Amino acid sequence: MELLRIATAGSVDDGKSTLIGRLLYDSKAIFDDVLDSAEQVSKRQSDEYFNLALLTDGLRAEREQGITIDVAYRYFATPKRKFILADTPGHVQYTRNMVTGASTADVALIIVDARNGVVEQSRRHAIIAALLGIKHVVVCINKMDLVDFQEDIFRGIQNDLHALLEELQIGSHHFIPISALEGDNVVDKSERMPWYEDVPVLEHLEDLDLSVFTADSRFRLPVQYVIRPLTNELHDYRGYAGTISSGSVTVGQEIAVMPAGKTTTVTGIETPNGEVNSAGEGEAVTIRISDDFDISRGAMFCSTSDVLRADNTINATVCWMSERTALRQGAIYRIKHTTHTARAMINALQCKIDIDEVANTEDCEHLELNEIGQVVLRTSEPLIFDEYAVNRMTGSFILIDEGTNETVGAGLIGAPAFVPEPQTEQF
Repeated sequence: MELLRIATAGSVDDGKSTLIGRLLYDSKAIFDDVLDSAEQVSKRQSDEYFNLALLTDGLRAEREQGITIDVAYRYFATPKRKFILADTPGHVQYTRNMVTGASTADVALIIVDARNGVVEQSRRHAIIAALLGIKHVVVCINKMDLVDFQEDIFRGIQNDLHALLEELQIGSHHFIPISALEGDNVVDKSERMPWYEDVPVLEHLEDLDLSVFTADSRFRLPVQYVIRPLTNELHDYRGYAGTISSGSVTVGQEIAVMPAGKTTTVTGIETPNGEVNSAGEGEAVTIRISDDFDISRGAMFCSTSDVLRADNTINATVCWMSERTALRQGAIYRIKHTTHTARAMINALQCKIDIDEVANTEDCEHLELNEIGQVVLRTSEPLIFDEYAVNRMTGSFILIDEGTNETVGAGLIGAPAFVPEPQTEQF
């Protein structure tokens, strides 16, 4: 079955964890011990109802405060599809956690409290979803039971967010009125909102077509390991192992080897289950080729029709994740991009992105925790990359503090289309 990765987002107390708990509970995807533990905690807290949020809030601090702090991943499946749900925090100070949860998501599930409408955090999370290249957004307008299921309230919020999502160039977005607490339009269609004629949340997620934005993906495979068996029988064997980031490859296909820029032919494809004639995105494979090139970890196989760039000067958008230090011009970090590791200097800090206004702030001197900005990196070795808007896997990287080995930044190569270009000088 096809896998769908979902990141939830929204303001504090909008009901993200409750919605996920309802999806898991109604789809019978909860283990008995987890269910028993959540019921006991719910009774100790003297709740009048079973607190569904306890099914996802796993940290003690989360349960005590009734808020989500860390990213919680939950897995479930229906007869149509498998799902991975990331429950991300709603607080501004946990923006980095939302970025982490949304970085691999196919869909952003944005929850809005019907009583409060579109607030600052709703806008912030929609912008971050667009920044991270999420192509599908589902807006769940929650707590409709507390506004008497009024259609005009739903339509007003829908109109406000529709305008923002259009500005962010997110073409696939859908609005669903729900009550996560009582289950209206989550797994089963609600009879209390007859004016909503579309399907509930789960059915929409089951039927969501991901191929609309992935049909043109090109073959990309970062080389992770070179296999050379130490036996006389296989003394001529040389295989290149890695996970296919995008596209597909077949035996007999001509491919390019970067950064050398040479072409060769695929002579064999091996998987954990044996030899195959073709393989696609997400599969771990070992590829054999017809030529003896100098290839090591960090090299890239790609389709000859769309060869990647190799450069050591890179324009990028960075989300800063360190509490201890700020990102400043001239600082040097270790950069991890696909399977390649090098050193990188911040050659220029062009601007800080104002997440609330979808704009940039000029003359930025540094980036603090949870701030996002556009930078120019100079790397010690050329990186082989796509722009993030073209390929999320080959267009992303992390920055690592060389002294502490802490991941201090997450980066996207290129600038988001919806943010104005900075006017500062590029090096």
